[in-house]
Amino acid sequence: MAKKDEQSTKKQNKPRVHTELRGFEVTINQFGELQSSMNIEKINDFLNRNVDDKKLLEKEEKENQKKKKKK
Repeated sequence: MAKKDEQSTKKQNKPRVHTELRGFEVTINQFGELQSSMNIEKINDFLNRNVDDKKLLEKEEKENQKKKKKK
């Protein structure tokens, strides 16, 4: 009985999400493919606006260090 109670509470407690991503859900079908309720371009646009790319930041820092060494 405990498993059923845990499962029902997990379904009721949905995580907080950004207002632009309301209704976004990801599921995996029987073939192992990801299925999303939102267009991937919309997700990418959101991520580009709100998340800094660590690789680009590291690259900029390295370039700045090289410029400082040359001076």
